[in-house]
Amino acid sequence: MTSKRSGYVSLFIAILIFTAQDTISKHLGGLYPPIFITMIRYWAFAGFVILIAARSPGGLSAAIRTRRPVVQVLRGLLLVLQIVLVVYSFAHVGLARSQAIFSVGPIFVALLSILILGERVGWRRWSAIAVGLVGVLLILKPSGGTIEPFLIVPICSALVFALYVVTTRLVSREDSAMTSFFYTGAAGAAAISLIGPFYWTTLAPADWGFMVLLCLTGSSSHYFLIKAYESLDASEIQPVTYLQLVFASIIGVTLFNEVLTLPMIAGALIVISAGIFTVWRESVVARRAGRERIVISDQ
Repeated sequence: MTSKRSGYVSLFIAILIFTAQDTISKHLGGLYPPIFITMIRYWAFAGFVILIAARSPGGLSAAIRTRRPVVQVLRGLLLVLQIVLVVYSFAHVGLARSQAIFSVGPIFVALLSILILGERVGWRRWSAIAVGLVGVLLILKPSGGTIEPFLIVPICSALVFALYVVTTRLVSREDSAMTSFFYTGAAGAAAISLIGPFYWTTLAPADWGFMVLLCLTGSSSHYFLIKAYESLDASEIQPVTYLQLVFASIIGVTLFNEVLTLPMIAGALIVISAGIFTVWRESVVARRAGRERIVISDQ
């Protein structure tokens, strides 16, 4: 199997696992506090991260070393907050609508990259950003009424995750991927463990099975996504990840009786198109900059 093909296989498996993870999160999020669910899930994730880091070159001592400790810890806090918001969003907004709003992520990443990383954005990406935001407005007001208060949650979740992505790019300039992965799990687990016990709830016997599955999917999905990134670029991965919205919509309609409206579908298609273009354009600019650096170094 070629490297690209194995990358796409790993990516597809990751998307299927993420979909199962989202379904379980919606079920549990409607019954128990999202912070409590996230804490249990993060304990398992942190154990997985520590195991992977310990088996990596240099072991834990190498993974812990960082030149940007404050930003690394901030990343861990951002991701654990984002997961809490995701669980709450699935429970109160729905799988399909939440995933439709989450698809604005690349647009938010482009905006934050300008502010935090100082990236230059041309008129093409600015146009994609504007079009994507129009699509979000369609998703937020599918019936033409006022924006529902609950919809602020998935918007905040998408924004927090975009900030996590941008800060990850920032630390990648100086730290290894394993170091970033370690702090994602360790810092997040430490933070949620300070708050989560106050929301401790006794799980029904039947729901312990779902919780175990949630922990397993939370770790395995990241493993397969990491394997995908070993063979594929972000511009190749992003379009495929939108399959998660399709799967979430199917599950939302069939299992949870969610309703898809035409404005919501149209808005999602607009946001996805704008997001794919934004990621593709970023890859084009990055490749062009790389060629220019090679030319300069050869002179």
